[in-house]
Amino acid sequence: MLSSNVLVNVETRYLQSQSDPEQKQFVFSYTITITNDGSEAIQLLTREWTINDADGKVTQVAGDGVVGKQPVIQPGEAFSYTSGTVLTTPIGSMHGHYGICDQQGELHQVAIPAFRLAVPHILH
Repeated sequence: MLSSNVLVNVETRYLQSQSDPEQKQFVFSYTITITNDGSEAIQLLTREWTINDADGKVTQVAGDGVVGKQPVIQPGEAFSYTSGTVLTTPIGSMHGHYGICDQQGELHQVAIPAFRLAVPHILH
């Protein structure tokens, strides 16, 4: 199955210089690396996110590609990109999935595991 051959790794960062806690604006970046461990090229066509903040607010985001691209990832290669989000709370989480097309033209959903967004040292 294609989805088991696609690895998704996420690294997050709190952007203090762009945040304004007094105005309830907490800015985070996330860098995602998508690795193709399969034997054929794949193309990332779509993404869908669910973003949760600590107050229970849920935001859905969906669209074509990532950062304006629909990359083709060859076998054994990886594609990385950095994007960001703004929360009204110092803690939140994101999860979702990518729409990946295989060489036969079939579309597969590849899960983006849930990851936490948190201001450093806010959790003990």
